[in-house]
Amino acid sequence: MIEQLFEFVTNNAFLVSAWGIVLCGFLLNEKRRAGKAVSPTQAVIRMNRENALVIDVREPKDYKAGHVAGALNWPLTKLDDFLAEVPKYSERPLLVMCKVGSSAGAAVKKLTAAGHSDVSRISGGMMEWTTSNLPTKK
Repeated sequence: MIEQLFEFVTNNAFLVSAWGIVLCGFLLNEKRRAGKAVSPTQAVIRMNRENALVIDVREPKDYKAGHVAGALNWPLTKLDDFLAEVPKYSERPLLVMCKVGSSAGAAVKKLTAAGHSDVSRISGGMMEWTTSNLPTKK
């Protein structure tokens, strides 16, 4: 099997190189699009020192099952309805929380486009938050 892979790579070097370039471009674009990330521990530090506000973009049923104390629930599917409220929090950093960290990037992009200058996503989302044994509220 390995021999066949090496044979394919040597016979199709241009194709494999093009695939590698496309993959790298895709990964870089996704990283850039997702916005700046902070770990759950860094999020707690920012909440305590900078009065950062957590925006939870999960659906209300997930939010009610457990969320970060003080977090606002602005579901990603209805986030456009909440963008008018963004200027009220212009003095506070915003930290976006989702379920596993994959959809927070889209919310970061929208909140930044709405005029907020300090928006980050919490890497790993609520799953990593609870895995880190950080407190939640129901």
